[in-house]
Amino acid sequence: MASKQKFEVEANVRHVKGKGASRRLRREEKVPGVVYGGGKDAISLTLEHSKISKALSNEAFYSHILVLKTGTESEKVILKDVQRHPYKPRIAHVDFQRVRADVKLTMNVPLHFVGGDKAPGVKEGGLISHIVSDVEISCFPDDLPENIELDISNMALNQILHLSDITLPKGVELVALTHGDDKGIVSIHLPRAEEEIPTEAPVASEVPAIEQKGEEEPSEGGK
Repeated sequence: MASKQKFEVEANVRHVKGKGASRRLRREEKVPGVVYGGGKDAISLTLEHSKISKALSNEAFYSHILVLKTGTESEKVILKDVQRHPYKPRIAHVDFQRVRADVKLTMNVPLHFVGGDKAPGVKEGGLISHIVSDVEISCFPDDLPENIELDISNMALNQILHLSDITLPKGVELVALTHGDDKGIVSIHLPRAEEEIPTEAPVASEVPAIEQKGEEEPSEGGK
């Protein structure tokens, strides 16, 4: 197995707070953030937009223990939340949570499906439907996996695999299963038959009124 990737996040401690200060940071191509937890006070941060944006483009960044460096200080954290601009390719805010070796953490990790091309259900013409793309797990920091693999090479047509079908790494448990929620995660079904398209054009009396433009006066709203 390949060694885990290592991620370092550089940030500066931010002393000026408030919406106005955050707007100024964003104009300067910087991102406001915060780190909290671990029995310590929350600290406001400033990060370089280009660097954090590049890090967030890597799937593994979301499911790793990160090293947060603020000047000469460094501590282990996980990414807890990312706020993005509603329509611009901009990161608006990031939250980090400190981790402790003796305290379990809860986070989502990617679910990787392998062997789909060998599945009997696929060879019979079925399509694979990924119902979920990640799962919420609970474990100690040292047991955190980059992702969890599920072998679907033996799946038959019309079969559904559930959370309980996942073979978990040592020390890892699925949060949903602890609550009795054994939901489906992947299935193989035949594609739906396409509806036949009528070859004959409808006669005038069958044309919907909404398509008979120009025959009615517009309403007061101009519609």
